Amino acid sequence: MSFESPKPFQDFAHFPRGLRRCGEFTVAEALLLEQCGHAMLSLYTGQRAPATDEEQRFIEQVQQGAALNNNHAKVWLKYLKVIGPRRVHRLCTPMQSSSNDEDFEPVEDVAE
Repeated sequence: MSFESPKPFQDFAHFPRGLRRCGEFTVAEALLLEQCGHAMLSLYTGQRAPATDEEQRFIEQVQQGAALNNNHAKVWLKYLKVIGPRRVHRLCTPMQSSSNDEDFEPVEDVAE
């Protein structure tokens, strides 16, 4: 059997409430991650060699970044996307410094 894991996969660093309760995965995706997550992680990091053709296809599709028909690869790519760095969208741009900064003299408040 492929994707055997001795214990359930949990990532409390990224999902402190658990994979099922995080809101990022469907129930089926969370179950697949919990059941096969350790095997997918060890295959992804290269700690384990693929034992079946399905595991070999998983590695190839994850390296390509496109899962065609492999549910394990789809869920793992979604997992990597969720835990990856977040993009920050800013509504304003930083002020540009002008070349006339030497000519600028701050005005002092003088109480009269």
